[in-house]
Amino acid sequence: MTRITRRTPRIAAAGAGAAVLLALGACSSSSGDTTADASGSPKLSGTVTVFAAASLEESFEKLGEEFEQRHPGTEVTFSFGGSDSLAAGITNGAPADVFAAASPKTMALVTNRDGTDGKPVTFVRNQLQIATLPGNPDRISSLEDLAKSGVKVVLCDKEVPCGAATQKALDAAGLDLEPASYEQDVKGALTKVELKEADAAVVYRTDVRAAGDKVDGVDFPESADAVNDYPIALLEDAPNRTAARAFIALVRSPEGQKVLTEAGFLKP
Repeated sequence: MTRITRRTPRIAAAGAGAAVLLALGACSSSSGDTTADASGSPKLSGTVTVFAAASLEESFEKLGEEFEQRHPGTEVTFSFGGSDSLAAGITNGAPADVFAAASPKTMALVTNRDGTDGKPVTFVRNQLQIATLPGNPDRISSLEDLAKSGVKVVLCDKEVPCGAATQKALDAAGLDLEPASYEQDVKGALTKVELKEADAAVVYRTDVRAAGDKVDGVDFPESADAVNDYPIALLEDAPNRTAARAFIALVRSPEGQKVLTEAGFLKP
């Protein structure tokens, strides 16, 4: 079946964000049947709606396709974006089945309101890299090089996990960096470099890998002080609970972990 993928923009205000995300959820979420198949296992159907951090986009798209192939009659829809915006949508009532966040802090925005069914589980980790223009013409080799005169840098907004991790790395380096702009999520920051609207951005290494030859990636030692854990959880008001549990199981399975580690994620 054809899946619907949406990039969720940063909410300008809680009410506006809730309205947008409620509309997304209403048109993409549906209950599924759980009648047993010939083997006695539940036969899954219906839509599974997944709210997931922007950095998971490529990996989760692959896993969504795999899930639909394994369970004919199901459809996986995604809303990707900044974890804080997604959490705000969920706490304001946006219908969804699964939430995969880029940090425990943003997941806590949901769990603190009893919004998850059970304790979230860390399924991968992610580390920062500096994305530069192809060929690294500015010879960037460290965080300190981002402060060089003439280098235009963009960062993730401090409220999203990528931005919080970047700030932690900058603090470890003792560096006060003023970027040209703060972007709403990691994909927004990376896109600025891909379009040559910026010379560099601090993003996840998974996003650098996904960009291919559009950017180069530079490691820096302070990234070891800012590794993000990614938790995943079934939501308390999930419309399609059985299928949602099965999707989470696929993400955590050896097959799911293979897709994620091939994308550059670290094992939990």
